[in-house]
Amino acid sequence: MHATAPLFRPAGAAYLVIIAAGLFAELGVRMPLTVAGDPTATWANVAAKLPLFRLGLAADAVMILADVALAVLLYAIFRATQPQVALAAMALRLVQAAIIGASLLASLAAVLLVARGTPAPDTLALLMEVHAQGYDFGLIFFGANTLLTVWLACRSGLFPAWLAALLGGAGIVYLVGSFTALLAPGINALIQPAYGLPVIAETAFALMLLRGARQVAVPA
Repeated sequence: MHATAPLFRPAGAAYLVIIAAGLFAELGVRMPLTVAGDPTATWANVAAKLPLFRLGLAADAVMILADVALAVLLYAIFRATQPQVALAAMALRLVQAAIIGASLLASLAAVLLVARGTPAPDTLALLMEVHAQGYDFGLIFFGANTLLTVWLACRSGLFPAWLAALLGGAGIVYLVGSFTALLAPGINALIQPAYGLPVIAETAFALMLLRGARQVAVPA
């Protein structure tokens, strides 16, 4: 048994929490409440379902807590493979968590704004856009983290090659998606369907951790 085998299942559980909480906050809360190009309708939706909006913010906070735990667990799993690379991967994941956490302040401000009851749809739309852009910016660092994790996974021999390939594709999607969101929003809109790949790759990684990674041949 690999020395860090007891860490696999907690890491997998943390990863599933990240995926579930993140998808709930984005797909279950923000996207249904947001009406593109119509701040007034968005305001009405958020005002009508403010408790749900608060719940989405709480889910984001849970996601970040789980992300910090996962960063430490993956470092512990991979440090025997290459400690400097494992440390860099952990640092990048923590930077991502910090940036996304900071972007949640915009969502918190949106909650306070709506709770005051004085309509300000344009301000609400701006705050929600700040959150979205902050999230995308954080994913630049997560994309880099993912590529380092792929290298560590390949060198460790703990995970199959097909999983590394999926994660590598996910890292590229995150980097291209986040940089185009920053520099070329028109192109970014065209690649949104590609974000399905990271969901598949990260879910597969989480499930592989949950079942307990098996030792396979380490490349020379």
